Amino acid sequence: MYNYDEILQKIESSRRFGKLPGVEVEAEMLKSWGEPQKKIPFIHVAGTNGKGSVCAFLSSILEKYGLRVGRFISPHLMDFRERITINGDMIPREAVTRLGNAMLERDYGMEPTMFDYCLLMAVLYFKEQHCDVMVIETGLGGRLDSTNALGTPDVAVITRIGYDHMAILGDTLAQIAAEKAGIIKPGVSAVFAPQEKEALDVLRQKADGRLAGEDDIAAVKEMHPLMLGDYQLENAAAAMLAAQIFLGDTQKAKEAIRQGIRQATWPGRMEILSENPYLMVDGAHNSNGIHALCGSLKKLYPGEKFHFVMGVMADKDYPQMVEELLPLALDFVTVTVDSERALQGDQLAAWIKGQGVPARSLQRVNEVLRLPVPGAKTIALGSLYFIGELRALWQQGG
Repeated sequence: MYNYDEILQKIESSRRFGKLPGVEVEAEMLKSWGEPQKKIPFIHVAGTNGKGSVCAFLSSILEKYGLRVGRFISPHLMDFRERITINGDMIPREAVTRLGNAMLERDYGMEPTMFDYCLLMAVLYFKEQHCDVMVIETGLGGRLDSTNALGTPDVAVITRIGYDHMAILGDTLAQIAAEKAGIIKPGVSAVFAPQEKEALDVLRQKADGRLAGEDDIAAVKEMHPLMLGDYQLENAAAAMLAAQIFLGDTQKAKEAIRQGIRQATWPGRMEILSENPYLMVDGAHNSNGIHALCGSLKKLYPGEKFHFVMGVMADKDYPQMVEELLPLALDFVTVTVDSERALQGDQLAAWIKGQGVPARSLQRVNEVLRLPVPGAKTIALGSLYFIGELRALWQQGG
């Protein structure tokens, strides 16, 4: 029997990508456990940016309606157990240990990834805890993603599609959209966040889904969501449409949507950790995310420039990310994220300096907390691993 820490070590040391598509591996794992996902309705969320936020809005709405809501997301910010929650409460360490041991002792005839194990654990936990509904975020893509083994969702939501994971999903928006649209099954109601025409055309070929439009965005703006950022209005609108389909058009549903959108929170997304000195963190980790962040900063703080702190993965389009930030930048500080996939901070700083902007790198993430000074605002952005580590340090007082 493994203890909690050993279970995490075993799961997290599994392959990141498997030899077989995740959907095939997860299907076999679920079959060996008697298809525990059966009879639990679920809403499936795919896309490039905003998946976690949509899941947060949706879960909040469904909870306000009075349902027992199991939510599965990835990655986590600070604690592994954030991936698996019921009505906002993380899976207990005891359950991780118990279910982890049970999962690991089985031979599935193939090699599961960390994500495969996490998803199976979530479904087993949601079943034993008698969840009324599951809100499921895809890991990568959609068509071949492990979550697609769960079967036919009640509603499929596609958030804004952009360029990310192109080596796996394709190098055009149409190709990426086709992969994401793989979660849409025949006869299933679909909801689309605002999209580029190239992506929307592909999605429309798969389903005549409801597109979150200006009227929907205006409606959720009137609900005054806690989450900052114009892009969160798009995410809230997509969640609202999905909830309307799932819950129906009743007064109880309308009130749950209003309360759920207003009160939903999602740590690490335009989250202000400190007002004075000012420190905001945002998990913008690709060029689309950076574009959305910049648009929101311009609207919130017209004419201002910022100190940016940046930590990203080497497989991201960092030149384009930096180019988007440059008009708003006073200077940059870079860090190396604690991951084997990280872009080295000194390499990023050298590249930024080559664009004629002051930049330097830090050796340790905790040094970031000593950077903010009264005056110009400091914005820390990039990989969710970096944002999670920074938030943890901030909560611990540095």
